[in-house]
Amino acid sequence: MLNNVNKKVGLVKMRWVGAAVLLALYANNSWAFNIDDVAKQAKALAGKGYEAPKSNLPSQFRDMKFADYQQIQFNHDKAYWGKLRTPFKLEFYHQGMYFDTPVKINEVTASSVREIKYNPDYFNFGNVKHDADSVKNLGFAGFKVLYPLNKKGKDDEITSFLGASYFRVIGEGQVYGLSARGLAIDTALPSGEEFPRFKEFWIERPKPQDKQLVIYALLDSPRASGAYRFIIKPGKESTVDVQSKVYLRDNVGKLGVAPLTSMFLFGANQPSPVTNFRNELHDSNGLSIHAGNGEWIWRPLNNPKHLAVSTFTVENPKGFGLLQRGRDFSHYQDLDDRYDLRPSGWVEPQGDWGKGRVELVEIPTADETNDNIVAFWTPESLPEPGKEMNFQYRLHFTRDENQLHQDDVAWVKNTLRSAGDVKQSNLVRQPDGSIAFTIDFVGKAMSKLPDNTQVAPQVSVGNNADVVEQSVRYNPVTKGWRLVLRLRVKDNKQPTEMRAALVSGDKTLTETWSYQLPANE
Repeated sequence: MLNNVNKKVGLVKMRWVGAAVLLALYANNSWAFNIDDVAKQAKALAGKGYEAPKSNLPSQFRDMKFADYQQIQFNHDKAYWGKLRTPFKLEFYHQGMYFDTPVKINEVTASSVREIKYNPDYFNFGNVKHDADSVKNLGFAGFKVLYPLNKKGKDDEITSFLGASYFRVIGEGQVYGLSARGLAIDTALPSGEEFPRFKEFWIERPKPQDKQLVIYALLDSPRASGAYRFIIKPGKESTVDVQSKVYLRDNVGKLGVAPLTSMFLFGANQPSPVTNFRNELHDSNGLSIHAGNGEWIWRPLNNPKHLAVSTFTVENPKGFGLLQRGRDFSHYQDLDDRYDLRPSGWVEPQGDWGKGRVELVEIPTADETNDNIVAFWTPESLPEPGKEMNFQYRLHFTRDENQLHQDDVAWVKNTLRSAGDVKQSNLVRQPDGSIAFTIDFVGKAMSKLPDNTQVAPQVSVGNNADVVEQSVRYNPVTKGWRLVLRLRVKDNKQPTEMRAALVSGDKTLTETWSYQLPANE
């Protein structure tokens, strides 16, 4: 009898322990927050009508000037996680101007998910006059991440999420330049562009030894929703591993995946039309593409007089990005904005993306305050609304563009533009009405070639120009080869396409230089 009782007690204990284990597992799983938790919300959003966000800003904040908005600063001594033993800290942006809609920001810990509540005490409002009651129920416009990037014990801003789905990241010794985005819709279409926005974030609280920060985001717009996970790894070259699950609400004309946004005002291939002590002024000076078939393409950027869209059909791209080639300070001479320190942005797809194209959009701009360059991948075909699309890629923010390329493929170091001329018998150069491009190719393998190597150009131009000269010579300064290309444009009101590469025998030595001379130049 006693044995039976003991058996029953033991059975009850085992059941209780088993239940406790299951409960613990359930509890752990319930707080194992991941992208699928965000994807459930994104898919639910896609299945119902779009609800436009409503601004809660009082007029004095909505109508403020940029200089006034800049006065509203986060109190650094109140940085989130500031009192924890973690290398990462958070600071927040206040609402104001066109940042008129609050975003919800949550903290994810090992046991909970909780909202980080807005508090006006986080901010110093400077000389901005305001009623205390008017700000007590506002919210955050975005956030920034701090990390000791350049010097141990000194926090640097490394990441900023502010406005629509824009975010910026920098590595060691860099300053902010180009931006990345979550998604682009109908960019440069006559119907007008749609700007999806990150409406809510979940940020994992990092442990003391963590060298990366995990951020989740919920994206929403009239015709799309999406779930995103960002794993930010700061360093000499900061990287962001992006995983996205996107759902369409309705058909779109063009879907831009992994978009990059930058600025090009003028440069060596398109000099400033007015006198300027700076020879170049841009966050990026070219689009680089590594196609699935192994071809490398370099497209110098322009600031056109009319909207220009260039497409490059690429299946399963290995990479693409907007680069800042040329790091010598003498190119820029700008002590305030340090364009020589701005990062290149490189997209490295994870897995096969299938058929599609890389698209470059160049928009006219009169000054450097406007981002006028957009580059993204767009799939050849899109699924029906409601179906999930998955895109994974790694973003690189680097100043070491050479490392992006294979050693055996030479790349374009310079694209220099000038009026074409011919040398007279008296050695005086006489303009002949042509346009001249001087293109310097350099590379590790190329630098090892004997200077008498037979190198030939492969040049093609569109129907709007005739080639007047195509000559190649060794450049002893760069230990590369220089191509001089002169052409005569037939109709200045039309853009002119041209491509060039260097070969030796049956071997292609270089990436393809692909350029579009804008109309009305």
